[in-house]
Amino acid sequence: MTSLVLLLLAFQEPAATPQSPRAVAEKNPNLTNEVRGDIMMARKMYRDAIDFYKPTSNKSAVMANKTGIAYHQMGDVGNAKKYYERAIKLDKTYPEAHNNLGTVHYANKSYGNAIKSYERALALTPQAAAVWTNLGTAYFARKRYNEALRAYQTAMQIDPDVFERRGSNGVMLQERSVEEKAMFYFTLAKSYAQAGDEERMLRYVRFALESGFKERNRFLEEPEFAPFKESVALKELLATEQHVL
Repeated sequence: MTSLVLLLLAFQEPAATPQSPRAVAEKNPNLTNEVRGDIMMARKMYRDAIDFYKPTSNKSAVMANKTGIAYHQMGDVGNAKKYYERAIKLDKTYPEAHNNLGTVHYANKSYGNAIKSYERALALTPQAAAVWTNLGTAYFARKRYNEALRAYQTAMQIDPDVFERRGSNGVMLQERSVEEKAMFYFTLAKSYAQAGDEERMLRYVRFALESGFKERNRFLEEPEFAPFKESVALKELLATEQHVL
């Protein structure tokens, strides 16, 4: 290599170091701290999101709720509960915070308190399908299956795709965990049968069987399944030995 080339290389500027998403967000003067926090949440950078949300969480129910969600996503349900309760104290009519507090109660297996929180949320926003599913799941956990079924049916009347959606990091959390999966899927199959949705009904019949649901006769005897008694697809599904997952 010639001395001239070596000289040119010596005076070249070093390659720029890529900036972190947080650094980019902080340097953009057009972004509010809430938007910066939302960007961090979308990137699953929950600790950074908290740093942006927290300073105004004493004054804003929305920011307190978002701070709670960030903690919740980190698995810190203690701090999540604290900030959801703060959001409710700041604004008792904020349904998202009542719902999210319910998910903390549910995670702590305090199902009665979870039901109360979901009912408070629904009194404020009765068309929130996600909250109806949460209420149904809390009823389900207490083995109040008929009430769970009615809650699920209400949710599907509002949003037929509610059980097909995935949770988000927005302002409202949707509970999905259930311990008795086979009965849970059976209940959902009943809900879709009641709604006349054969495709989804069959999907959850299969899920129930794969989860170990043994009372196959109930798919033909329960009144919700009556319109599908002669369904070839349902009969074939029930006649097939399922591998329990």
